[in-house]
Amino acid sequence: MMWVVFAIGAALAWGFYGPMLHQGQVQLGNPMRALLCVGVAYFLIGVLIPVASLSAQGGLGGFTQKGAIGATIAGALGAIGAVFIILAFRSGGIPTYVMPLVFGGAPLVNVIVSMALHPPKTAPNPLLWVGYAMVVGGASMVLYFKPQS
Repeated sequence: MMWVVFAIGAALAWGFYGPMLHQGQVQLGNPMRALLCVGVAYFLIGVLIPVASLSAQGGLGGFTQKGAIGATIAGALGAIGAVFIILAFRSGGIPTYVMPLVFGGAPLVNVIVSMALHPPKTAPNPLLWVGYAMVVGGASMVLYFKPQS
């Protein structure tokens, strides 16, 4: 059950991500400065910590080509997502509009891509599509009834 704690940690981190990124972008006066800061943070956390940890474990070798390519594509997709969020803010979006769309849409895309990469053994339960409709409805309600900034 430790995975639940980690999932909650990710939700908290990503929940703060949009508002903090928007605040930094506004205070820096240029969205590309904000993206540069995001890149520095990715480097510090995503490169230096694993290098130190893997070095201590003697695990810097043993990378497979397929695994490295897949993980690198995933990292690129994360960075591309950050660019799109920054561009959404730059185009006038604010966190209370942008982030519900991102975090409402991402799980829907995730399920479809996951089913394409790992086809289910049986057809999805029809309630999956009801869940999709509920996410769309929920995101719409969050956007419509959000507090005024």
